[in-house]
Amino acid sequence: MRATILSLLLLLGGIAIALPVAMKAAPQERAPTVLAAASLQEAMQAAADRWVGKGHVRPVLSFAGSATLARQIESGAPADLLISADEAWMDHVAARGLLRAGTRAPLLGNRLVLIAPVKSTVRLSVGTGFGLARALGTGRLAMGDPDSVPAGRYARQALERLQVWKSVAGRIAPAENVRLALLFVSRGEAPLGIVYASDAKADQGVRVVDFFPENSHRRITYPIARLKNSKSAAAEPFRQFLLSKEGQAIFRAYGFGPV
Repeated sequence: MRATILSLLLLLGGIAIALPVAMKAAPQERAPTVLAAASLQEAMQAAADRWVGKGHVRPVLSFAGSATLARQIESGAPADLLISADEAWMDHVAARGLLRAGTRAPLLGNRLVLIAPVKSTVRLSVGTGFGLARALGTGRLAMGDPDSVPAGRYARQALERLQVWKSVAGRIAPAENVRLALLFVSRGEAPLGIVYASDAKADQGVRVVDFFPENSHRRITYPIARLKNSKSAAAEPFRQFLLSKEGQAIFRAYGFGPV
């Protein structure tokens, strides 16, 4: 009887020791790396916070202009998800076979706005032939580089459609991403700028002068996709979370809209 009890105690003791060892040896969830357009900084940080609150490892977030992100992926940068500020740069990555099939989806929409420093008294109503050049005075118009930055491309489309591009084309302060354009205006280095509505909401140093008509430029869409060489098993669940009603509500709080 004593031998039986002793054997049982030894067995239970072995299980007690083995259990924490097994738990310690369980592989941890690998953090997904997300390459996201510069205009998504605050919203993505909030989404990551919510994801961590659900018991997941925090995603690694890297922000830059969409063109820069696309070129990083082309160069072999290790990442799991890409969120571009327009379809064109996502098309660029897709054309090179760098997206995982079936994972590309429209994530967000946005609006284009004309902004000024918060203390500026300028008043303008954006419309066909509006007095943008006159309002600039001797200053320049801050906007994303129209040759590479999505926000800059949308801005040029809008100004061309509204028949004012020719009057300001030589007075552009092009920025390598929309957040730099925002900064030019916030610091007072440019009297006016064109950015996304979500950007204007993120910086208390600027105010919205007016919204651009939505039909003055192509629809602003932020697509999301998983990259072909993604290694993190958590990448797909995080992608689905961002697309969910809960994820969309976070983005709306930061000035983004539905697609």
